[in-house]
Amino acid sequence: MSAPDPIAEIAAALGRPHAATSDFDLNPETVLPEGRKLRPAGVLVPLMMTPHGARLLLTQRSSVLKQHPGQIAFPGGKQDECDADVTAAALREAHEEIGLAPSNVEVLGHLPEHETVTGYMVTPVIGRVRAPFTPVPEAGEVAEVFDVPLAHVLDPARFRVEARYWRGTMRRYYTVPFGPYYIWGATARMLRALADVAGRS
Repeated sequence: MSAPDPIAEIAAALGRPHAATSDFDLNPETVLPEGRKLRPAGVLVPLMMTPHGARLLLTQRSSVLKQHPGQIAFPGGKQDECDADVTAAALREAHEEIGLAPSNVEVLGHLPEHETVTGYMVTPVIGRVRAPFTPVPEAGEVAEVFDVPLAHVLDPARFRVEARYWRGTMRRYYTVPFGPYYIWGATARMLRALADVAGRS
């Protein structure tokens, strides 16, 4: 009997209804303004099977960027006028940021939308990388491309809640560290949603 394919299991789970998430989930006392306009964005959650099992690709942003320097992130960004939708935006940005061609990605589905403190409504696009490729980090924007075991980020026990002051108030957030990589904030929250989706029967 062949071993189960965790990526296929995630794809099957994506079709079920799931609640949206946000950077404010752990901060329910936050009062968000009525009628706020959020900019659409898409990020790619690239999953791939390797000789070492199922892995997830992530990036470390350049330390010289004005927004979120040095943070761990999915490849992706805001939806531009040239993009048909947020899925197209995620695929375009992944091509630009890490050299992953859209033709080398099988889109499996989407996680629930995620609202960020920076005013974006982000749609995480789950994609299976069809064939091995060599990442090419975009100069000036991506410092490193690395992968982590999918099992690591699907294990709820790996996640912690930490806190720090942000704009004068204490803000709580998820973290899911891996080796030297401190994965936190919106990226960790979306990965926690992925773990929740994969864990439901």
